Amino acid sequence: MASVTYDHATRLYPGAERPAVDALNLEIADGEFLVLVGPSGCGKSTSLRMLAGLEEVNGGRILIGDRDVTNVPPKDRDIAMVFQNYALYPHMSVADNMGFALKIAGVNKVEIRKRVEEAAKVLDLTQYLERKPKALSGGQRQRVAMGRAIVRSPQVFLMDEPLSNLDAKLRVQTRTQIASLQRRLGVTTVYVTHDQTEAMTMGDRICVLKDGLLMQVGSPRELYDTPQNIFVAGFIGSPAMNIGTFEVSDGYAKLGHAKVPLTRQTIQALTPEDKNHITVGFRPESLTIVDHEVDGAIPVDVTLVENLGSDTFIYGSLGGDKEIAENIGSGAGAAQLIVRGDPRNVPLKGDRIWATIRAGEDHHFSPASGKRLPG
Repeated sequence: MASVTYDHATRLYPGAERPAVDALNLEIADGEFLVLVGPSGCGKSTSLRMLAGLEEVNGGRILIGDRDVTNVPPKDRDIAMVFQNYALYPHMSVADNMGFALKIAGVNKVEIRKRVEEAAKVLDLTQYLERKPKALSGGQRQRVAMGRAIVRSPQVFLMDEPLSNLDAKLRVQTRTQIASLQRRLGVTTVYVTHDQTEAMTMGDRICVLKDGLLMQVGSPRELYDTPQNIFVAGFIGSPAMNIGTFEVSDGYAKLGHAKVPLTRQTIQALTPEDKNHITVGFRPESLTIVDHEVDGAIPVDVTLVENLGSDTFIYGSLGGDKEIAENIGSGAGAAQLIVRGDPRNVPLKGDRIWATIRAGEDHHFSPASGKRLPG
């Protein structure tokens, strides 16, 4: 086991105008499960492949433990990678697939069989060792790919969207197994996904990337409760955070009928570039449905209701002027608000409801820089 360090690591593809990964600085502790997450093209897979030695590092360096591996061939880095498409040999049995890397390395047959059987026991694959991959389900094939990595006893596990080929139910089951297995083995793991729900449920820490740049790194709780910029605020959380740009007036952020109180510290942090406006974010569960007479309540015209049994999510647009409504949106789209409601008291499509933001559960950002504001 070992720590991993990205020290201003940069990857610039030939002919590209900007780096795919731009001066990434990141410390991954020994035994940590770190998730790289972000939208397509953000640089997360490139960052992983740089660590694996499959992509050239054009600037900076990468260390595994105290060893600089920037120019070390992949086979000498003591890492094991689990791919999205399993990458199993179809003509080999499960046991032969799991032990193949050890066979190439010259490990004797007795030791290979011992390690394969130990890994198969951990992964509940013992009864499938003599089967070929075509006789296995998608989840079983993914566990075989995991077993192939485990038998090598590497310093670092690298996983590149290993669950994306599985159906929804199996994905939930397998991510639980992977997280539990990693904690049992204690091997440093770097896991790439575009699914922020996977990131939130699996990682000790999450690293959010956008356009090759590090947006924020922290525990799932830190990213959820204190996003450091508008991008992280909108990306982390399901359903997504509601985010709108309001005019600042008389100590409030005002958007039509909606009114959000601001602290003096928040108002003082605004700059001339913000043009007397502020971006306010609030999660669906931070809204309380109230009587419309409450001062500053946000009117929401209901367009869709998702009743999930234990939860209800109400989708709608900001009531009032249509042009004003365009200034607030969520992960559901522009001019779209999401409110978490009572599943036993569900409004109808076309209804207007009113909601207030619970004290201390709103997030404030600079419209000009996108950065989080104090208070």
